[in-house]
Amino acid sequence: MSIVSPCINICRMSQASGYCEGCFRTIPEITEWSRASDARKTAILAEVAARRQATDLIGGELRRECVGDA
Repeated sequence: MSIVSPCINICRMSQASGYCEGCFRTIPEITEWSRASDARKTAILAEVAARRQATDLIGGELRRECVGDA
């Protein structure tokens, strides 16, 4: 079974976080997706989930200190 991309067609990179505002992936993660193994895609999705949780819902900016990407 193929793992579905988290892309929601809101493709804008946040200068503050370095992540796509739609799918919360980095540019390298986006570009590698089509050739990534299912294990790698699962790892990317785990990172995406952590980034989404760390997003400040009021301001919409990623609180990098919460995800350890600082």
